[in-house]
Amino acid sequence: MCGRFITCNQAAIEREFSVIQPLWTFEASYNVAPTQSVPVIRIQDGQRTGTLMRWGLVPWFAKGIPTNYSTINATIEKVEQGAAWRGPWSRAQRCIMPAAAFYEWHMGEDGKKNPYLIKLADQNLFGFAALWDRSIKPDGTVIESCALVTMPGNELMRRIHNTGAHPFRMPALLAKEDREQWLTGTLIEAKAALKQYPQDCMVAYQVSSRVNSPRNNDAALINPAERTTANDQKQMSLIQ
Repeated sequence: MCGRFITCNQAAIEREFSVIQPLWTFEASYNVAPTQSVPVIRIQDGQRTGTLMRWGLVPWFAKGIPTNYSTINATIEKVEQGAAWRGPWSRAQRCIMPAAAFYEWHMGEDGKKNPYLIKLADQNLFGFAALWDRSIKPDGTVIESCALVTMPGNELMRRIHNTGAHPFRMPALLAKEDREQWLTGTLIEAKAALKQYPQDCMVAYQVSSRVNSPRNNDAALINPAERTTANDQKQMSLIQ
């Protein structure tokens, strides 16, 4: 699963994703965490629109109340049939969650979980393929929320992401030429846009465990970790 990522400043995202209708205001973040409001791009009134949504999809049938199970990631295997995903999928409620990088955790031979930062070599800013939904509380409050799509990991991501309830996976990272297809294509075309990103276009390195806490949110989080022990060096060699 993908549980943390980085967003850059609003103006850069609007330029990169050709946002025509910006309905958001947000700051860059080095440690975006679940349940926070995140920027997303969707088609609204025929235009690429930027808005903020809760990260962690609240299905329309939940009446605005978050589920008791995690909905930050929608697995590609269940987008068409899963209870939380089939509605947004069938209604073509697709969006893009823009990011500059994301984090995953690797369990070493010593049983310690070490965070890694992953970024793309061919896109300074990229987009997670995501679904969104709208749910209404009994008092009429509207909750719009999203979940990014995940899939089996490529070789690099399988080596890094070897821990958690759903190991060996990666987020669906959109090629730049597939963004429009994901946002406006048919269901068949949208499904075809969900592909494993080439591992030779990805860069990964270990970072500080400070990223484990969402309270830490500063530029130092993206600095490579100081690996001083022989075991640290051995674990890094397994990833590279």
